[in-house]
Amino acid sequence: MCRYIFTYMIKHLTPLLLSGILLSQPVISCGNVKQAGSVQQTSETGSEANSATVNPSATSGLLTGADQTSQYLTDLKGKKVGMVVNPTSIIGKTHSVDSLRSLGINIVKVFGPEHGFRGEASAGAKVSSNIDAKTGLPVISLYGSHYKPTVQDLKGIDIMVFDIQDVGVRFYTYISTLHYIMEACAENKIKLIVLDRPNPNGFYIDGPVLEEKFKSFIGMHPIPVLHGLTIGEYAKMVNGEGWLKGKIKCDLKIVKLKGYKHDMYYTLPVKPSPNLNTQQSILLYPSLCLFEGTIISQGRGTHMPFQVLGSPLLKGKYDFTFSPVSIKGMSETPLHQNQLCYGLDLRKYDTSVFKKTGKLNLSWLIDMYNAYPEKEKFFDFKQSKQINNFNRLAGNDKLQKQIASGMSEQDIRASWEPELSAYKQMRKKYLLYP
Repeated sequence: MCRYIFTYMIKHLTPLLLSGILLSQPVISCGNVKQAGSVQQTSETGSEANSATVNPSATSGLLTGADQTSQYLTDLKGKKVGMVVNPTSIIGKTHSVDSLRSLGINIVKVFGPEHGFRGEASAGAKVSSNIDAKTGLPVISLYGSHYKPTVQDLKGIDIMVFDIQDVGVRFYTYISTLHYIMEACAENKIKLIVLDRPNPNGFYIDGPVLEEKFKSFIGMHPIPVLHGLTIGEYAKMVNGEGWLKGKIKCDLKIVKLKGYKHDMYYTLPVKPSPNLNTQQSILLYPSLCLFEGTIISQGRGTHMPFQVLGSPLLKGKYDFTFSPVSIKGMSETPLHQNQLCYGLDLRKYDTSVFKKTGKLNLSWLIDMYNAYPEKEKFFDFKQSKQINNFNRLAGNDKLQKQIASGMSEQDIRASWEPELSAYKQMRKKYLLYP
């Protein structure tokens, strides 16, 4: 029996190992796993690859764009390469910068989005450009003095690579960074390769579509809260809809995913940002991020961000309690710091309901507004000292007024429908996967 198994492995696995497929297989799961696992490995770039529960039958054949080096190495050979990356940029368990350098690719600059190249900065914290201590590469921050690479930033670069894991939500800033990278590359006639990655919230489309006057870095395009696209499909849409300045087009190559479908459950192998530190938080984020424009804590300053909600003034309304504190690299000055908050514990909430219904949860927002005793302060951005204005998060000024007026969730959702239906139709043009 042992001899048979050994012979089978040599016959069937050796070709894959030689081609690099198994060596670059990502640690992922398409099962609805609730918690990301423990830290397993730190690569040269210092990014931590979190383990995740793997369902072999569900993940069979699923490869990210980055994993498929044979699809883009020839584009990079002999070129001076710039890379837009963060800790999610992995090939197998190794950072893509390390992997590509080991394959002889000449990476000359690294560009970091919000949270930085290493993902160590808190949400909203400005990040400075620097020299990476481990690789010696210059790191250009795209979340400091500027969001868009300058001509000087791009000097000496022949081709750019964008390899960042998104979570499929409008106010998650990596798609805004993608926009500015595409625009800068188009203006400077630099080809851009986007290494596609799955969308962990890609199985539904919901929320109000952003209105032009509420455009900001947490929402640059007329899309709903949940856009239902991979980062590669999103890049294709930005180009196709003429959203870059002057309707300029980016010379774009997308390295597609292999074996991906939008209705898959996908568990990220690496946390995409400091406060989305579990699969549960990633799936709750589309519903809970709207609270960033309110006086309600979403758990920043705890090790349960985007899994709990609460306020000191909700005592007597809810039984669950938590106390935000300063946590370096996650939230140094959280809302309601060192105060006892009363609210909801959603750590065990059944997130499969989002796929079943195709809807984000709006009832938490409505219920907490109704329960809050000082309603004039609920949406007070300055009073809450939160990062974002509620209307910029919502993409309009209607949702706040609708909730304050007592409009039902059904009627609020009905007001989204015309623009949401138009978006769904437009989206079809840019789909790369079923």
